[in-house]
Amino acid sequence: MPFENSLAFAQQLDKEDTLAHFRNQYFIPEKDGKPIVYLCGNSLGLQPKTTSAYLQQELEDWKNHAVEGHFEAKNPWFKYHHFFTKAADIVGALPNGVVVMNTLTVNLHLMMVSFYRPQGKRYKILMEGGAFPSDQYAVESQLNFHGYNYPEGVIELKPRAGEYTLRTEDILNTIVQHADEIALVMMGGVNYYTGQLYDLKTITEAGHKAGALVGFDLAHAAGNVPLQLHDWNVDFAVWCSYKYLNSGPGGPGGVFVHEQHGNNTDIVRFAGWWGNEESTRFLMQPGFKAQKGAAGWQLSNAQVLAMAAHKASLDIFSQTTMQQLRNKSLLLTGYLEFLLKEKINNHQLDIKIITPENSEERGCQLSLLTGNNGKKTFEKLTAHGVVADWREPNVIRIAPTPMYNSFEDVYRFVALL
Repeated sequence: MPFENSLAFAQQLDKEDTLAHFRNQYFIPEKDGKPIVYLCGNSLGLQPKTTSAYLQQELEDWKNHAVEGHFEAKNPWFKYHHFFTKAADIVGALPNGVVVMNTLTVNLHLMMVSFYRPQGKRYKILMEGGAFPSDQYAVESQLNFHGYNYPEGVIELKPRAGEYTLRTEDILNTIVQHADEIALVMMGGVNYYTGQLYDLKTITEAGHKAGALVGFDLAHAAGNVPLQLHDWNVDFAVWCSYKYLNSGPGGPGGVFVHEQHGNNTDIVRFAGWWGNEESTRFLMQPGFKAQKGAAGWQLSNAQVLAMAAHKASLDIFSQTTMQQLRNKSLLLTGYLEFLLKEKINNHQLDIKIITPENSEERGCQLSLLTGNNGKKTFEKLTAHGVVADWREPNVIRIAPTPMYNSFEDVYRFVALL
């Protein structure tokens, strides 16, 4: 589509947007009586207007039923994790391949207990250099637990000199080069800093061919891009719900386990009673018997209040599909890119877009490498009602989220920039 740099054009795109009505289902914060330009869904999504009612329902059931709410609540707490079937659709999984539980890094540790099993020469973990710190810390501590150290046990993927993102060919060549050493490929789905979307299917195939297991941190991918974890034969994945899934600060995490592992109830894991077979859970007998599927990795009762907010969000996602959201996202981020490049080419902006230009290699986020005055620019944007994200040393991350952002948001941001 040929774009135009005008407010009227942006507003026309909004009129033609078949998903525009979703914006009305979220609270848009205001500054000086006007809606802010919120482009920070890659850090914390906006609150659905239904969230308080979902929370209130659980509070009422707690008030009226107390402990009997486990079975008599409108949404019985005993089986609360069963209410999140949309989560499986969002990541492309079978219904029993996903469970909502804990938080992201807790789940990553639980998955690595099961899927990082170093033996002999095959003990190394392949991950992208500069991964989000929680992933680095989790990997480092898992290596230490098994008697290795971080530099020794990690193969870090780094961009070529003068480049900012990884080439798929370099990822695959590294896997082949270290095929007999890699026990686990553990990467982000979308890199938090550059916004690069990795080719998860191809990486998974290469990792398996090398004899390794493959898992992904989808914190910046779940709810952002279409995924087909089951069909791609990914071994496991973890994600949070407070970014693109709009479930509130510290919202519950999600776990995917492929059925070939989920149906293997003998697989090594850290166990808890909520992962035990539901039919025998309250017999209180020794001897853990795992449920089949991802639910067998649960440890404790559902965090009902936090999960109620997650349910409010996923019920909105149930009104559309990830492909429909992706179609809008490609247009929305494409319009942002067009406006920015026009200003860059006219020497009106001293920035560089370091997110891949190929739309198939990115989600909705564009990362802008700034000059010496980048932090001051970011602070002025904030003062003028733009909420974006600053990442040291000099990157502004912009994430126009298709669920609630408008084309006018994008236009206003670039005009202010």
